[in-house]
Amino acid sequence: MIKGLYSAASAMVAGINLQQALAHNVANLETPGFKQILMTLEDFMQTPVTQPAGDGSQSGVSYVGDLGLGVLTGPNINDFEQGGIETTGHPLDLAIEGPGFFRVQTAGGERYTRDGRFVRDAEGQLVTIDGYKVLGENGQPLQIPDGEILIGTDGAITANGEAAGKIGLAFFKDPGVELTREEDNTFSASGAPSGDASGTIQQGALEMSNANPTQLMTMLVEVARSYQAAQQMVQTQDSLLGQTIDTLGRIA
Repeated sequence: MIKGLYSAASAMVAGINLQQALAHNVANLETPGFKQILMTLEDFMQTPVTQPAGDGSQSGVSYVGDLGLGVLTGPNINDFEQGGIETTGHPLDLAIEGPGFFRVQTAGGERYTRDGRFVRDAEGQLVTIDGYKVLGENGQPLQIPDGEILIGTDGAITANGEAAGKIGLAFFKDPGVELTREEDNTFSASGAPSGDASGTIQQGALEMSNANPTQLMTMLVEVARSYQAAQQMVQTQDSLLGQTIDTLGRIA
């Protein structure tokens, strides 16, 4: 009975964690370059189940199987699947088609993002909407002159017909393993970029969130129902436990 209580309670905790991850995805449905969070469930613990062997006259027990004692949420998984490309017409909006990340300089060091909403700051440098400096292929901030700006698919910047630097892209062989989610839609890396440089840049466009709103709504409903069922099970187990204690107390 206690095992059933623990199992139901662990399902409620897992449900809360799943709801938080899904809510975060929903809140970023319109965030360019956002990569949704995926969560997994794992067995909390298992215990062997046995029964008396034979017809009762023989000694010993036989193994029946393992009984799960609940679930827990596994590590968060960042889904780096490509999001849809939406044309904006703004010359400093950039989208990456294929693998790769923009390099940006934050207070905590170099970070990586797929969010290409860039602007010129008061000093004429290319920055993200959060004020992080966008880095060129040489690892230095990019100075963007006034005038007509053209950015090629390789990231080469032309201002008024003259070369003005090149957007720096970072590539990783396995982003799901090498990158860790940070604040402001950025990621930190466990090591230096090492992937193949195969992504291209599209000017005047943004990569949108890869979260699917219909799928998210369906999952939220399913998780809510599972949480409610686990909650009812906790109440049932608690009631049965109380009745058992009361009955044993009268017998004693």
